[in-house]
Amino acid sequence: MHKKRFITFISLVVVTLCAIAGCNFSSPTIEQGNTTTKATVSPVKQENVELTVSAAASLKDALGEITSLYSKVKATVAIRNNFGSSGDLQQQIMNGAPVDVFISAAAKQMDELQKKDLIVADTRRDLLTNKLVLIVPADRSDAKEIKDLTNASIERIAIGDPRSVPVGQYSEQVLTKLELMQELQPKFVLGNNVRQVLQFVESGNAQAGIVYATDARTSTKVKVVEIIDAKLYKPIVYPIAVLQKSPHKETAKSYLEYLSSEPAKTVFEKYGFSTL
Repeated sequence: MHKKRFITFISLVVVTLCAIAGCNFSSPTIEQGNTTTKATVSPVKQENVELTVSAAASLKDALGEITSLYSKVKATVAIRNNFGSSGDLQQQIMNGAPVDVFISAAAKQMDELQKKDLIVADTRRDLLTNKLVLIVPADRSDAKEIKDLTNASIERIAIGDPRSVPVGQYSEQVLTKLELMQELQPKFVLGNNVRQVLQFVESGNAQAGIVYATDARTSTKVKVVEIIDAKLYKPIVYPIAVLQKSPHKETAKSYLEYLSSEPAKTVFEKYGFSTL
């Protein structure tokens, strides 16, 4: 009898000490031979990640909205958008700028990066397409088509700088095929990106300009007078890829997948892009 009371007393002491020490009786056990050990399971904490996305200026509105949507489904991933002309963004990347994802408004800039092995080749794909349009200030009607740009009333024509801005390169292709390039060149006002071209026409500093259809849709200060024949310029395609130097390649790949999702496509199409 005394022996049973002693065992009961010892058991109560052990239970009390374990309660004070925070023993977890429900912890899983791992058996190794004749030895049994307890496994401690710790909750996995997700690391916060920031992705830098360098994208063509024409994507500013659409990507801004998509970034807000993405933050709701991936709370641990912050997107920092860097907008500019595709040529300038290409140069930044070649000069070592820390970029995770690149979205160009033309294949040329992406091709150059791929030649130098600066992108993860198997992540590259075409995301969107666009169209080229001729715009004039909303309160003017000096031009109704490209050929009207030769009129004396059209003193300044805004186009992107063909040396670095894809919309300028497409514009150059159009005017060259129409044999207007040499005649119109003295009238050119060169923009550093497509949004600056749009601003030149909005402000009246240029009486006409050539921009993407998607950019023209963002402004009430201009009107589209001609949708330029697509046969006059190379297809406007937006390639996308993850950069080789990205420290967050898997997260960046996941973001690329989201840009092809239905919610993202809906936003792109709302702004006038065609999705692929």
